[in-house]
This record gives sequence, structure tokens and C-alpha cells, in this order.
Amino acid sequence: MAKEFTNVSIPTSLFRKIEEHIKGTEYGSVASYVAKALRESLAKQEPSAEVFSKDEEEKVKDRLKALGYID
Repeated sequence: MAKEFTNVSIPTSLFRKIEEHIKGTEYGSVASYVAKALRESLAKQEPSAEVFSKDEEEKVKDRLKALGYID
């Protein structure tokens, strides 16, 4: 299945800065750089799944109880 694309407008000055920034890198175009940057930015904002597994969480709780931090 082919990917679908749409156009997004950015200021020409920003486009030119990105062009200069990606020269000599693996990015073949400003569009590929911007798409990756946006994916990474969105991934940082997505809530993480579980930080600890249930087993790890129980171990932490047991350790905190042993240290007297929780009852």
C-alpha cells in the first residue's frame, strides 16, 4: 500500500535553514528531515506504557517497605 502525503507550508527562511542543516547528512530532502523531527517530537509527548513491570513494581514496593518508607 502506498503512503499518502500532504503539503505543509513553512516559512521560506526556515526551509533554507533546514536545507543548510541537512547538507552532507542522510536526509535526502527537507521533507524527510521535517517528517522525522515531527515523529520524534510526537513520540516524546506520547505517554509511556509501563515504566515498571508488575514484578518490578512489587520488588520496589517490598524494598521501600523494608526501608520503612511505606507501610
